[in-house]
Amino acid sequence: MKQRIGRLFAAALLLSLAPSAFAQGNGLSGINEATKMVTSYFDPGTKLIYAIGAVIGLIGGIKVYQKFASGDPDTSKTAASWFGACIFLIVAATILRSFFL
Repeated sequence: MKQRIGRLFAAALLLSLAPSAFAQGNGLSGINEATKMVTSYFDPGTKLIYAIGAVIGLIGGIKVYQKFASGDPDTSKTAASWFGACIFLIVAATILRSFFL
């Protein structure tokens, strides 16, 4: 019985150590592959942010025009916030691209 338990323990020990023996690489190829995958998303992501900025710009322009046409006194505040949002989207996309590429 003791011999059987010893063999079973030895087999379990070998099975638990086998995955670590296969994972002895430095992981450089995995890191390079992940870097390629992440950087391949930046061009479409940047274009998507610019498209979202264009839609927000059109909607904001219409909103500012409606306030201006109706004589609303806080038109300049709305225009400034709309303009700031558009500038933020453009700058954020450019800065993110420059940090990661």
